[in-house]
Amino acid sequence: MYKTLTAQTLHYFARPQERILREPLDVAAAWKGRELRQRDDWRETLTDDDIGEIERAIDAARRTGKPMGELSSGDFPLPTLSKKIARWREEVRSGRGFQVLRGVPVEGWPQRDSELFFWCFGLHFGIPGAQNPQADLLGHVRDTGESPDEVRHYRTRVNINFHCDAADVVGLLCLQKAKRGGQSRIASSVSVYNELLGRRPDLVERLYEPFMMDTKGEGGVRYIPIRPCRFDEGELRTFYHTDYFRSAAGFDGKLVLSSEGRAVLDLYNEIAASPDFYLDMDFEPGDVQLLSNHSVLHARTDYEDHPEPALKRHLLRLWISLPEDASFASRLRRRRSRAGMLATLVRTKLSHGLQRAVR
Repeated sequence: MYKTLTAQTLHYFARPQERILREPLDVAAAWKGRELRQRDDWRETLTDDDIGEIERAIDAARRTGKPMGELSSGDFPLPTLSKKIARWREEVRSGRGFQVLRGVPVEGWPQRDSELFFWCFGLHFGIPGAQNPQADLLGHVRDTGESPDEVRHYRTRVNINFHCDAADVVGLLCLQKAKRGGQSRIASSVSVYNELLGRRPDLVERLYEPFMMDTKGEGGVRYIPIRPCRFDEGELRTFYHTDYFRSAAGFDGKLVLSSEGRAVLDLYNEIAASPDFYLDMDFEPGDVQLLSNHSVLHARTDYEDHPEPALKRHLLRLWISLPEDASFASRLRRRRSRAGMLATLVRTKLSHGLQRAVR
């Protein structure tokens, strides 16, 4: 069964913390864009057998008569492809942190089949969850014509700065590409951390302290405290959102970000935005991108759309949680982190409620 937005958010943010990492981390997730641009092993093309198995699974799921949100992985049988999915999941969770697939025949399918495939792919990959308070399970990333000052930027054509989403994994399936631009830009948050550690070790500790994140009013609070980095049992988990960390403001309209916090964000952005660190990729129809929100930052360049509505840039999006795989001690630290988060959310909501009442 899929996770609610609250359950998924708590699962993602309740990251265990053992200590502050003060030495560079040498792991597969510590890649740099300049290196990956010379290779292509992070892409894999589906075979004819894979596609045949997917299309049989689509037919099987249709025959159940169930609405999409009630389907299980068993309703979408992938006896052979499930082994590849397990390998891709491990690459995203414990390897370089991302995987790109090519060749999903979306141009030959009706959109409803593409939606059904991607949702059920998510059921095999992990536990899909809601992406907003309206409980949308399968997001549609496209320009709605609304102002970027009023809605989240994925619903517009503007540039989106480096950030992470509040789920273990974000998946995108391209249905239509832009006329120009709209490149996906990713960077390893592990490599960015390593570089920041080398340049300004005095700033690293600030990444383990709370930044106030702008909620855009969701959940009845103006902002919530989030610690960007957590390190536990050799794994660095990072949540980063430069725009929402910078825009958090109190009821008086004053920004809450300190000068030290701004200095950390400025340097972090500078490193991530270096061509040595980021990797750009163009989406083609049928491409799937799977990213870990713990070890990969993602962004998007602005774009120009085709004038024809049917040709406008359109991606499907999944947020996916992954089952825990940790030692008993790490699970205990995660539970403490979860309890602390719940207590903080309650205090923040009460505090903001009192501030509204006073005003």
